[in-house]
Amino acid sequence: MFDGYDSCSEDTSSSSSSDESEEEVAPLPSSLPIIKNNGQVYTYPDGKSGMATCEMCGMVGVRDAFYSKTKRFCSVSCSRSYSSNSKKASILARLQVTGKPPTKKAKVLQKQPLVAKLAAYAQYQATLQNQVKTKTAVPVEGFSWGNYITSNNLTAAPVTCFKHAPMGTCWGDISEGVRVEVPNTDCSLPTKVFWIAGIVKLAGYNALLRYEGFENDSSVDFWCNVCGSDIHPVGWCAASGKPLVPPRTIQHKYTNWKAFLVKRLTGAKTLPPDFSQKVSESMQYPFKPSMRVEVVDKTHLCRTRVAVVDSVIGGRLRLVYEESEDKTDDFWCHMYSPLIHHIGWSRSIGHRFKRSDITKKQDGHYDAPPHLFAKVKEVDPSGEWFKEGMKLEAIDPLNLSAICVATIRKVLADGYLMIGIDGSEAADGSDWFCYHATSPSIFPVGFCEINAIELTPPRGYAKLPFKWFDYLRETDSIAAPVKLFNKEVPNHGFHIRMKLEAVDLMEPRLVCVATVTRIIHRLLRIHFDGWEEEYDQWVDCESPDLYPVGWCQLTGYQLQPPAPQTARDSQSSSSKQKKKAKSQQYKGHKKMTSLQLKEELLDGEEYNFLQGASDQESNGSASYYIKQEP
Repeated sequence: MFDGYDSCSEDTSSSSSSDESEEEVAPLPSSLPIIKNNGQVYTYPDGKSGMATCEMCGMVGVRDAFYSKTKRFCSVSCSRSYSSNSKKASILARLQVTGKPPTKKAKVLQKQPLVAKLAAYAQYQATLQNQVKTKTAVPVEGFSWGNYITSNNLTAAPVTCFKHAPMGTCWGDISEGVRVEVPNTDCSLPTKVFWIAGIVKLAGYNALLRYEGFENDSSVDFWCNVCGSDIHPVGWCAASGKPLVPPRTIQHKYTNWKAFLVKRLTGAKTLPPDFSQKVSESMQYPFKPSMRVEVVDKTHLCRTRVAVVDSVIGGRLRLVYEESEDKTDDFWCHMYSPLIHHIGWSRSIGHRFKRSDITKKQDGHYDAPPHLFAKVKEVDPSGEWFKEGMKLEAIDPLNLSAICVATIRKVLADGYLMIGIDGSEAADGSDWFCYHATSPSIFPVGFCEINAIELTPPRGYAKLPFKWFDYLRETDSIAAPVKLFNKEVPNHGFHIRMKLEAVDLMEPRLVCVATVTRIIHRLLRIHFDGWEEEYDQWVDCESPDLYPVGWCQLTGYQLQPPAPQTARDSQSSSSKQKKKAKSQQYKGHKKMTSLQLKEELLDGEEYNFLQGASDQESNGSASYYIKQEP
């Protein structure tokens, strides 16, 4: 083992499925004089009161869909960019692979009507088409996970929390104290030499290493990605004929370094001999460019479209919608995302599907095999099952910081449900979204109340504080049976304040520095470091959009660092005032107790709340739903 030291002083199935699919949502007329929705009227006669022009990007859109109290910007991104520019902050440091600044959707305290959103989005897309498309990406520099972890004494979620990530299922016993062979940078020799180091601290894939012989001296400690090509198990140098040379700083401490190493390493742990092979195998992905899939239409969540895999990075897919001639109309997601499916999936379950103008597959494109996609748990809808009109609580896919009052609008095959957010639905159902019955993103009535989560009431609902019993009676509806929901809570291993890398699902090409701030059994509250809490997102503990610290470095994906101070300072005061006002509005009312809800629910039916503490540090299963007594 120590000899190394001595050596040195598709077919056309999509088109066929589209024949039986529903008609696509009709596009908005380019010169619509009046929009009526949810009882509100928005007029925009040639740029008057109903329209607004973004002062940052110049986009013209429906004024009510604009952000800030003064309606000066089309999005929070533009508001931030404008503020940052005025303070001479560098936007270049935040440019993305598409050449656009990273954007985050603001928390929608009162969601705008879909028609208004689509009108603004259509005009935004038209603006993009007129812009130059040959922008150059500028990589983010200056952020170091190691410095960030060390200077703030932070803890990162272990790799074993992320079963979908490389080495997530075969990480083994890699922990503090494990010894490895790494390049010796404290050396003046002209050739590359190595020395043995021990792991002082682990943060995801990254390890803080200390050369053997430095004892308690941390002056030359350094961070390194354990899965990198320069880290090897002890004994690799001897097997490979590489020299082991002690660091120059401590070379004088011992005369017999071989005896020192034998004493220090006897009984110590190191990496498995096949570790690098396992890393390589775990980074092989079955999806390949030119594969065709069905994916959610990002402009109309109620339907899917055909898209083609353009690139694969760390299991994340850049999908280009098949009709995009210049390949700029894209969508990012993980290969295990519930948003992508095999060709023909929509037809098989009765989901809406957008017809493609392309009648046959382009040369080289082929359908991704069905077995590559994530499998959902089988359900039995033959007995008591979800029905149209039933009420529940659901994470709003357009505002992932909110859990909202929702309704089952349509029951599809194979356990899939079309869900609508109460109070903000379009008449044609174009903003419904699809969740599987076992999805961890839908919850029974009362889930938020039991777990001290603020439930977002229907838009325009004035009877606050919101009470489910009153609402069910007023809408003449019933709650979906509790027993139909997914109650499994895996032993996920996450704890509050753990660091990780997380996708901003409102801008899914971005992977950001993030923190776990709440844990409600299997539900995690993800906070993006440096940003306001209103950009937080509720995510399942097994979401394929969460990654260990160091994942971006390992896979070559671009990591978004915490927001700079200038971006934080540019948060509009109106947004904060609205948030404060809403908080005070809820504080002014006494929360309905479990006993009250039990007494009031559903025509005398007996419901029993089994209290489960919020922010669970333990990972075991716990009762956190309403249990309906037989």
